[in-house]
Amino acid sequence: MAETTTERETWSSSTGFILAAVGSAVGLGNIWRFPGVAYESGGGAFLIPYLIALLTAGIPILFLDYAIGHRYRAAAPLAYRRMAKPAEALGWFQIALSFVIAVYYAAVIAWSLSYFVFAFDLRWGDDPAGFFVGEYLRTGDPEVSTTIVSAVAIPLVLVWVAVLAIIALGVTKGVQRVNVIFIPLLVVAFAGLVIRAVTLPGAMDGLNALFTPDWGALTDPGVWIAAYSQIFFSLSIAFGIMVTYASYQRRKANMTSSGLVVAFANSSFEILAGIGVFATLGFFAHQQATTVDELEGLTGPILSFVTFPAVISEMPGGTIFGAVFFAALVLAGFTSIISILLGVAASVQEKFGLGQKASAIAVCVVCAIISIALFSTTSGLIALDTVDQWANNVGIVLSAIVMTVLVVWVFRKVPVLRAHLNRVSTFKVGRSWWVLIGVLAPLLLTYMLFERVQTLVTEGYEGYPGWYLNLFGWGTIAFVVVAAAILTAIPWRGRDSEDFHPWPELEEEQR
Repeated sequence: MAETTTERETWSSSTGFILAAVGSAVGLGNIWRFPGVAYESGGGAFLIPYLIALLTAGIPILFLDYAIGHRYRAAAPLAYRRMAKPAEALGWFQIALSFVIAVYYAAVIAWSLSYFVFAFDLRWGDDPAGFFVGEYLRTGDPEVSTTIVSAVAIPLVLVWVAVLAIIALGVTKGVQRVNVIFIPLLVVAFAGLVIRAVTLPGAMDGLNALFTPDWGALTDPGVWIAAYSQIFFSLSIAFGIMVTYASYQRRKANMTSSGLVVAFANSSFEILAGIGVFATLGFFAHQQATTVDELEGLTGPILSFVTFPAVISEMPGGTIFGAVFFAALVLAGFTSIISILLGVAASVQEKFGLGQKASAIAVCVVCAIISIALFSTTSGLIALDTVDQWANNVGIVLSAIVMTVLVVWVFRKVPVLRAHLNRVSTFKVGRSWWVLIGVLAPLLLTYMLFERVQTLVTEGYEGYPGWYLNLFGWGTIAFVVVAAAILTAIPWRGRDSEDFHPWPELEEEQR
């Protein structure tokens, strides 16, 4: 018997799916990565390669994720297996990456939760940097530490309890409901921050620093790579999340139109974040009687947990501004982590034949134990920084290269997937889609991967010892590969690809 379409839970509406997908795409990187990357890569001129990257790589690969998930109606491993059995290993590679990212991503949400509380009494005092790495995280040398920092472990446990509750409730009652509430709250909160920021003294200097175009930067290949990198990482593509989300869409859901809304909403939020962040930095520079380019910590965790607390301490009404800012970080991080873990839990559920709650409990408990053991210790910050570097800049890029090459060139599924998208969507995908995902994307991504790996091998990372980078950096990639191989080798006990027919009603309509 062919699998019936009623066996799989679905989003209650396209709006629910779009808000969930936007929640996945809009994360911590939108707030602390995009402004710094844009500033360092040509300012206003960066928006040109950024937009081109969005149109030529971000949206096409997002459509590819959507097509695979919606046509084969499963999380990444089973969806790829249904497409071609040998491709199952790619699905588990992506899910193992999601697992790794979720484990450390929760720690950053825990930091944000702590700082939400700290904002009310400006607990970081006059030395935000010393407070963050010293008094709060108690950061030591690169090592394998077993010393738990209770100030991090307690909010981290709360984060995992909340994540488990949401994932266990399922797609409609859990993930969708949270995103329907959190995403509008996030937008309103950050819009309020931006309005406040642009009224501060020196705000225009910050915006000028961000948006003044350096047209000469457009001739730098590194700027174009930075643009493609930013788009690629910010859309949550190529590591199983959007494949899983699309698998819960209804039979005739408008996939490509939804994808366009998600992509442009994500980019719009990034630009909004850039305005808010640099208007605030302009105020800080004004207070310090310096310029924005003289400031340090314009991107990454240092921006959020060192630079911004310093700004908040000098702002009129800084406690409220700080509380809203860190609440926004919590909301952005939380909507992203539940999307990451939904894919992991759904994959385990399908492979082992577990119930929804059982798979959620199994995945979240294992993640929580590893997360607390590794990232609430005195070496947590350094371990997180290292794992994040390899997971994002090596693992996800490698995943995208393999995915596009397998789908386009090895299994030759582009005609089938393109026809599927065009049957259910009002925005039709043309033949150029094949060129974008089969030629342009893999070439650019291969160049990005080569450049990054060469740098990591020859120069190391942040001066950390070689043994440490091998353990937490290359060890992360080795873990993902081994986990993918083992999970692929385990026999299926749950939903399988046997006698599967992709949306029988749509196939009948085509005939």
